[in-house]
Amino acid sequence: MTETTEKTPGYAWYALGLLMFVYILNFLDRTIIYILFPLIKKEMAFSDTQLALLGTTSFVIFYTLLGIPFGRLADRGSRTKIIAIGVAVWSIFSGLTAYAGDFWTLFGCRVMVGVGEATLGPAAISLLSDYFPAAKRATVTSIYSMGIAIGAGMAALLGGYLSAYGWRTAFMVVGFPGVVFAVLVYFLKEPAKGGNVSTDLSGAPQNTWKRLLSNKAFLLLCLGYALFGLATNNLSIWGATFFSRVHGFTIPEIGFWGGILTLIGGIPATLFGGAIADRFRRKGSGGRMTYGALLCVVSVPFWLLWLYTGNVYLILLANLGLLFFALAWLGAAAADVTEIAGVSLRGFAIAIYFFSVNIAAYLIGSNLIGAISDKLGATQNPSMLRYAMLVCPVCCLLGGICLWLGSRSIERTSV
Repeated sequence: MTETTEKTPGYAWYALGLLMFVYILNFLDRTIIYILFPLIKKEMAFSDTQLALLGTTSFVIFYTLLGIPFGRLADRGSRTKIIAIGVAVWSIFSGLTAYAGDFWTLFGCRVMVGVGEATLGPAAISLLSDYFPAAKRATVTSIYSMGIAIGAGMAALLGGYLSAYGWRTAFMVVGFPGVVFAVLVYFLKEPAKGGNVSTDLSGAPQNTWKRLLSNKAFLLLCLGYALFGLATNNLSIWGATFFSRVHGFTIPEIGFWGGILTLIGGIPATLFGGAIADRFRRKGSGGRMTYGALLCVVSVPFWLLWLYTGNVYLILLANLGLLFFALAWLGAAAADVTEIAGVSLRGFAIAIYFFSVNIAAYLIGSNLIGAISDKLGATQNPSMLRYAMLVCPVCCLLGGICLWLGSRSIERTSV
């Protein structure tokens, strides 16, 4: 029986469903703060730079730093137990955010949310690589990645609705219930590691991490998706603030339209993006990265339309397109990372990839945009935020170049 026709056990689909739901909670707890920025800013009198530090830097400090050792731990230890502990930690501290009374307490709670969430990505993708055959890998990873669209969409909808009751209530409602799912993951069965061996695209032995870090295709993949991720993540980070200041939308309006557009654009993007990427992969070993490069380049005109049009319908259309492109590459990227790394370094490679994307998006990108915004006086002159966010289409273009070069590198090493 070939890999493509091999029947997948029902328990694997249960595991995928549970992990996807945990990913929904991950992004719900991570991103609900963005739609609540205007309320937090009003109560606490924070600057845009402080909002960036609170919403992204606090989270990313340990999310990225701990992602790599957690990735290595996922290669060696129980991945289900690692995830379960992480879910409990981030859920508790997300709920405790409601009780913070100053900037540094808020900052500390967000740091601990990042610590908990750092456990999920490497361990979950490594688990799915062993639950499912390699031929389904991008498709399965894309189904898992629907958690991003659903979680971000729910964050917008719930954040907009719960804003009427105050930002503190929102954190309590979305945070504490996650502990229940930590228990379910704890009892999830751990599959044998390497049960579904991937194709090696590295052109080198799979068990040497130094070779992985010197692999040109892997480095270009991380850089390309880091640049693309900087743009796509800051659509969520600064989107609510942009619509509130520049276009005068209310928080409930932003929450409703943001949630609806994220679900309409994001779910099909993550669901079908992996399948489309797998079709590109059949045409050549660098096909998935070519697909990613195309998404980067096509995003640029949508960004310019989103930033500069005053027509509400065109704004919504551009936002829908950007949300689709923002999520359509996730399955392709993760599938290429696992193939390049090989069985013994999957968790480590995924952690490096996540590190690159999150450092770019949450540490560099968000703070850069916040600093430029403050420098241009965007609080007093809201239209200046447009110029600060030009960082995003520029990064899309640069990311596309890196991914195209990476696809050519994979093709050469696979010959």
